[in-house]
Amino acid sequence: MTRRTRGWLVTPVFVLVAALSCGTAGGADKTKVDAATQQVQQGARQIGQGSVGTGIKETAKGIGNTVVEGAKFSGQKIKEFFTGK
Repeated sequence: MTRRTRGWLVTPVFVLVAALSCGTAGGADKTKVDAATQQVQQGARQIGQGSVGTGIKETAKGIGNTVVEGAKFSGQKIKEFFTGK
């Protein structure tokens, strides 16, 4: 895989991670979101170190986990807002 192709794969992942991490608010427990975000970062590092196959697999799992945990976290924040708990 060339550097140019690798750049096209890694760049959107970093943008997604940055957007998801900036969009969360404090209050609810976001450790699962942070763990999923860390999984994406580890996968991106593996890609950068030359382990493209395992890096892409880890990054894809991390993105999926980040989306799921981010949705759960956002739902909890919305619930707290409307119920006051």
